[in-house]
Amino acid sequence: MSAKLKASLREDLARSNTKQLRADGFVPSVVYGKEKDPITVAVNNIELQKTIRDEGRNAIISLDVEEGEAVDVMLHEYQVDPIRDTVIHADFYVVDLAQEMDVEVSINLVGEPVGAKEGGVLQQPLYELLVRAKPADIPEEITIDISELNIGDAISVADLDGAEGYEVIEDEDTTIVTVTAPEEEEELEPVAEDELVEPELVDQKGESDEDEEEEETE
Repeated sequence: MSAKLKASLREDLARSNTKQLRADGFVPSVVYGKEKDPITVAVNNIELQKTIRDEGRNAIISLDVEEGEAVDVMLHEYQVDPIRDTVIHADFYVVDLAQEMDVEVSINLVGEPVGAKEGGVLQQPLYELLVRAKPADIPEEITIDISELNIGDAISVADLDGAEGYEVIEDEDTTIVTVTAPEEEEELEPVAEDELVEPELVDQKGESDEDEEEEETE
């Protein structure tokens, strides 16, 4: 079952109107898709963020646009104000529920590796996986258990268990997570006493003791 979100048509694209929309709590947005002319709309900021939080980034949204039929869309991209932490723009992509599509899905690591408990360092080069699936079969996240990893172990795309409904299309050799050995601190060798160099004394005039001896003999 898809989430529902209402949208109003946005015809005045002037900057002043866009600014006012945001001030009134709405997000200027664009709806587009294959063989569909893009339209500009506005959605409620709070309702949009609630949908993202509750349903996930890859959720199917039934977008109810005024003066038109509801369309099934996915949130393709959105921009967030880093200071106010509010959505300031969103792009919705019209989807065909019967057609597969490629999307990125977040990776969720669970468990504490055995190797990490022994001093190893957990490293995660990959945080999202590209998968191919029909919109209704796209997972919210892909969970990977890393509790059995020892120092030197790694999990790559090829190690993932097959899942029904979607296909991971990343390179099989791509490393997702690994536990590396801790870096050893280089020990400094002690300096022998006979290798210590006595600093040369210099008087206030900037002359060394050797210079003074040369002047006395002249």
